[in-house]
Amino acid sequence: MNNVVLDTNFEDIKLFKKGKVRDMYDLGDYYLMVSTDRLSAFDVIMNQGIPDKGKILTQISKFWFDYSKNIIDNHIVSTNVDEFPEVCKKYKDILQGRSMLVKKAELIPIECIVRGYITGSGLKDYQKTGMICRIPLPEGLVESEKLPEPIFTPSTKAEIGDHDENISAEQAEKIVGKEIFEEIKTKTLAVYKNAYKYAESRGIILADTKMEFGIYDGKVIIIDELLTPDSSRFWPMESYEKGKTQSSYDKQYVRDYLESVKFNKRPPAPDLPEDVIINTSNKYKEALYKLTGRNLEQ
Repeated sequence: MNNVVLDTNFEDIKLFKKGKVRDMYDLGDYYLMVSTDRLSAFDVIMNQGIPDKGKILTQISKFWFDYSKNIIDNHIVSTNVDEFPEVCKKYKDILQGRSMLVKKAELIPIECIVRGYITGSGLKDYQKTGMICRIPLPEGLVESEKLPEPIFTPSTKAEIGDHDENISAEQAEKIVGKEIFEEIKTKTLAVYKNAYKYAESRGIILADTKMEFGIYDGKVIIIDELLTPDSSRFWPMESYEKGKTQSSYDKQYVRDYLESVKFNKRPPAPDLPEDVIINTSNKYKEALYKLTGRNLEQ
């Protein structure tokens, strides 16, 4: 597929790191963050990309960073390739729509997860212990049920191929310190609640999400991506019904396919059929339009 970018290789720009989806380059004063069309499911990177996924993620993140800036500063310097340093200009065709010039923040090394509904690993935890990440919850909650209040459940930040591990508030405090922990917890919940109300007005339930933070100029700022279908569960309100799995605007087609072929959730990944790739791409496009009212900017 000619509109898929699986990898980048800008030989005259220093590579900082490659993540599951994003390639980061070091431009001296800033980082260049490029969202590829790679897709990871169950923490395994698939062989094929999802057409336009990186552009969609960038556009959705940009929307939410802007929407949340009254709560917390973020790392965006520019998303306009014409404003990037000269060395980037020759790669404009690849960078257009899928890249950000961002501040060089020092990463705070925990994933900040907020859950408004009970699903996924949180549901499994609750079914075993009556708690999620050692937070006690009411008895009798069922799959996809709304929690009485959103909860903050941090996790470790795993390397590629490893799984993030849920940790308690006490463990997170030991990693980042009490003051930083309290600040990122407060900001995570505030961003979630603000976004939840907006998504609700668009007919979408924001069930949960994860965020990352860094320190820049002595201040905590939000970094990486924000409230995308890769980092969040978005459910259509019209079909929501507690007690069952929800349809969602994300890579659920891929997860369902991998479960159907009994994928063992370890590399190497099986190839994805064409219809799974196209359906997933369409779900991402639908999420962009439903959330922002805009179609993909090419």
